[in-house]
Amino acid sequence: MRKKVTIVGAGNVGATAAHWIAAKELADVVLIDVVEGIPQGKGLDLLEAMPIEKRDSHITGTNDYADTANSDIVVITAGIPRKPGMSRDDLLATNYKIMSDVVGKVVAVSPNCIIIVVSNPLDAMAQAAFRQAKFPRNRVIGMAGVLDSARFRTFIAEELKVSVENVTAFVLGGHGDTMVPLPRFSTVAGIPITELMPAERIEALVQRTRDGGAEIVKHLKTGSAYYAPSAAAVEMVEAILKDKKKILPCAVYLEGEYGIDGYFVGVPCKLGKGGLEQIVEIKLTKEEDAALKKSAEAVKELCAVIGV
Repeated sequence: MRKKVTIVGAGNVGATAAHWIAAKELADVVLIDVVEGIPQGKGLDLLEAMPIEKRDSHITGTNDYADTANSDIVVITAGIPRKPGMSRDDLLATNYKIMSDVVGKVVAVSPNCIIIVVSNPLDAMAQAAFRQAKFPRNRVIGMAGVLDSARFRTFIAEELKVSVENVTAFVLGGHGDTMVPLPRFSTVAGIPITELMPAERIEALVQRTRDGGAEIVKHLKTGSAYYAPSAAAVEMVEAILKDKKKILPCAVYLEGEYGIDGYFVGVPCKLGKGGLEQIVEIKLTKEEDAALKKSAEAVKELCAVIGV
C-alpha cells in the first residue's frame, strides 16, 4: 500500500509541494483547500501530468477532510501569504485561527500522522499545531531551517562560483529576522567558509539569508516565495517516508536542549520514519548561544500573544 500525504492549502506552496511529491513518486497526494474547485482543478491537472512524467502517484483534490483520512504525513501550508511591507508576525492572529481549525480536522481523521507546519509565522504556528494536536513532539515539526539553509547555500555557491552540491550550510533559531546562520559550520567540500571569504562578505550573505523571504516578496509584489519553501517541506517528507535518518535543521519543541524549554526553535534534527528521531546538540560559542537565545525569546513573545 502506497504512502499517503495530505497537503492543506492549494495555493502556490501547497500545489507546488504536491507537484514535487508526485514527480518524485514519494506518495499518493491529497490536496485540500477551503476554496471549492481550486484543489480539484490543480489535483486533476497534476494527475494528468503523471503519464508524461511516467509516475504512478495518484493526486486527489478535495474540500472534504474525510478524503484525507489515514494520512501518513500532513503538510500544512494554509494561511494568508505575506504582502509587501508585512512582517511574518503580522500574519499571526489570522493564521492562528486557520491553524487551530485545520489541525482539529486533520487529527480527527489521521490520529497517527506526522504534521509538518509551513505556515507563517512558522515557529508560533508549529507551537499552535502542537498544542492543538496533543501529539508527542516527534510528530509535529516545523519547516524553516531547510529553506533558510538552502538560501544560504545558494548565496555561498554564487559568491564562490562553486557547485551547490559542494555547499552545506547551517541555520538555527526562529524563522525570521532573528535566525542564526552559523558560518563556521557552513562548508564548501568540507572547508569552512570562514577559510574561503572575508568576514564582511560572510556577514553580507548572512543578512541576505535573513532577508531571503522579503527579497522575493519585494520582487513578486503580490505574493511570496513558493518553489524553495515547497521543495524544503518535501525534503522533510522524503526523509521521513524513506526513513533516511537525515539530519536537517527543523523547528521542533525543545525540552531543555540548547538551554531552551517549552518552545519551537530551529535546531539540527534527525528525521526518520518516527518523524523527529533525535535532536543533535552542537557546542555553540558564547555569541552563537546568545543569538539562539535571542531568537527563542522572539518566538516566546509571539506564542504569548496567541496564548500557546
